[in-house]
Amino acid sequence: MALPTPPPPLPYNNPMCHYCGCRDIPLIKEFIAEHERVTDAAGDALRALERGELGRARELVGVMARELEGHWRGEEDGLFAVMRADPEYADHIAALVAEHRELAALLPSLDLADAADVRTLTEAVQELHHHIAKEEDGLFPASLTALSGEEWNRAMTAWREAHP
Repeated sequence: MALPTPPPPLPYNNPMCHYCGCRDIPLIKEFIAEHERVTDAAGDALRALERGELGRARELVGVMARELEGHWRGEEDGLFAVMRADPEYADHIAALVAEHRELAALLPSLDLADAADVRTLTEAVQELHHHIAKEEDGLFPASLTALSGEEWNRAMTAWREAHP
């Protein structure tokens, strides 16, 4: 079975995106580390499928789902909840949460032995890269000016609760 070519990795550590300093904030560092673990697992899953290692690919999709579960809970109950109170960010955050729900529903439904589902996974990984860019290049830098110290504390507390 010929599988689609996986998307190229995005330059998450591109020095051009370090202009605002948000990556120095401990909570944002955690979110970015989680993004990197998820995209590493996603890329490894697609490469495993290319090699015909179906069991390994399934395992890696499971790793993605587990990592994303805590990640999304930490984002949604913390940073997103705090920023959503500002009408300027509410619609943007609602769209990000909808994307979380779509991927959460998709991952367990995939049959990686089915070429159509492999294409769906490949497309979902590409969409995940775009989703992460919206957070890392948009929402996270905006959080620097949008949040007070108390709001950062609430966001970090929620992240800790999502990662016992």
